[in-house]
Amino acid sequence: MSLQIANIDASDKVVRLANATRLSKTAAIERAVDRLLQETEAATDTQLRLRALIQQFDRIPDRSNAVNSLQWDEHGLPT
Repeated sequence: MSLQIANIDASDKVVRLANATRLSKTAAIERAVDRLLQETEAATDTQLRLRALIQQFDRIPDRSNAVNSLQWDEHGLPT
């Protein structure tokens, strides 16, 4: 399967990356795409783990004997 890059700026960046890394253009593109996919998947994984943690916190019942010793003003700040 072939890939054609019609954007001159993008094509120039690929050449610069290949030269800087001493990789072929194909290898440079593959490495860059792999890295971006890895970052994207890691961010998604972190978001899923954070949502799961928040859901666990939400399942903790409120305590009926909880006492809040702070006084709060009309802006929701402690006084």
